[in-house]
Amino acid sequence: MSSNLKDPDRQEDATVDDALTQAKFGLFNYTLIIISGTIITAVMLECLSISYVMTVAECDLQLTTSQKGILSAVVIIGIIVSSHLWGFLADTQGRRAIIVPTLILSFVSTLISSFSTTFVWMAVFRFCTGFFISGPSASIYAYLGEFHSYNTRSRAIMGASFVFGTGCLFMPGIAYITINNEWELAVPFLDIIYRPWRLFFVVCALPGLVCAIALLKFPESPKFMVGKGDTDQAVETIQWIHRINSGKDEPALQIKSIVRNANTKSAGSIKGFKSIVKLIWDQTAPLFMKPYLVRTGLICFIQFGTYVTAHGMFMFFPGILNQIVIAQNLGVDSSTVCDIVHADRSSITLGNETVLLNCKQTLEETTYMYTFIADVFYMLGVGLITLIIDKVGRLAVLVFIFTCSGIAGILVVFLAMPSVTIWLYMILLLGCYNINVINAVAVDLFPTNLRAMAVSISLMFGRIGSVFGTNMNGLLLDSHCEATFWIASVIMLLCGVLSFFVPDIHKKTAASISVSPESVVNLEK
Repeated sequence: MSSNLKDPDRQEDATVDDALTQAKFGLFNYTLIIISGTIITAVMLECLSISYVMTVAECDLQLTTSQKGILSAVVIIGIIVSSHLWGFLADTQGRRAIIVPTLILSFVSTLISSFSTTFVWMAVFRFCTGFFISGPSASIYAYLGEFHSYNTRSRAIMGASFVFGTGCLFMPGIAYITINNEWELAVPFLDIIYRPWRLFFVVCALPGLVCAIALLKFPESPKFMVGKGDTDQAVETIQWIHRINSGKDEPALQIKSIVRNANTKSAGSIKGFKSIVKLIWDQTAPLFMKPYLVRTGLICFIQFGTYVTAHGMFMFFPGILNQIVIAQNLGVDSSTVCDIVHADRSSITLGNETVLLNCKQTLEETTYMYTFIADVFYMLGVGLITLIIDKVGRLAVLVFIFTCSGIAGILVVFLAMPSVTIWLYMILLLGCYNINVINAVAVDLFPTNLRAMAVSISLMFGRIGSVFGTNMNGLLLDSHCEATFWIASVIMLLCGVLSFFVPDIHKKTAASISVSPESVVNLEK
């Protein structure tokens, strides 16, 4: 095969990377980046929309605080149980073949959940939403990356991360515009009142549906086609990309066929269930054996602890923040957060039912302002960490963030100044900064053939921590509010201590920090 890319008449055979390089970087790439970033944003919206809904839906669904914890966790549980399934199907059936239908199914599930009349049905359909939204979450980065050559892949993924980060800033605005309305619509055949919080679910699901429709015009990734042996279709796809990027000003690429190289592989070439299980085992088992056992255990526990606090405490953040703002509006300026939480839980028992007396159908405007500020802080913080991490080292970043987060959580318990404790609560949540730092650490701790699995497993433990944290807070917040902040804070401080024991973490090594749904807790992972 000729390697002379400058003479198109001689370039009849090419690798996927060579062909994508010739197709250039243009309109097609920018469009796909925007769609991919919006899909990542859609995953975030589906996961975190419930945090705004719980407070205003508690009377319609008769929710207890523990049930709120369950509703916060079921989407994540759905993602956990289905992530390997969608990853396997995406590797064998195609990335786009999984992304499009799962986006549509997640929208349908969310639409149905907006009509739920009980906690049980809401939990069932929110689980289904998590089950389906895991499909694009697991596949979109691969789909986006496989349309780009080695030289432009990182730029494309960072571009999608930027779109995602920008999308995060819109969530408080979407919530404010949708939820803070007074209209009601009776649905007689379901015996429900359709209120703004139900519409908010649907609005949060719309970006995913729009992206699914948009992707109907897009092909399967050329690298997947080559991995499956369909090189002719891969050539047609790359020619199509070239036409979009160059318009009619340039002739078609002189590429007759795509040849495979060592980097063009697909799980689709692995035949048989036993072969697949063996491959997964071969990639997973070494992580839990010497010499990797200790570092795997440390990374997984630190990720677990980070999610327990960052995600577990965030899911109740809008509700608690709203209680604090209401208390401030009533002139309360010398109570702790937990005093306000306890005072806000007023109810009476009628027969076998507990009826809440302080039903809220809207959130205070100041609540949205604080959540937007938290989002801005998150995005600025990620940018700052990206700039300084190579200079100060990952250990310094981890320890500083964990320590500040843990101390802030402890101060929340004791400080009787609501206006100050709001900011301390935000600092407690900003432990989520470390999720991406931990991922960067994991990349350097393991050899190439184990890195992807190591990051995947650490994030899996993080998701389990998210489920644990939200349910723990749901069970304890009403009766032992102080304990929830103590546990979250101690875990943060413990993670800071354990960071010292991660091998080679003190080295000032370049690390790539990017924004992803795993790290954003909408402040948003």
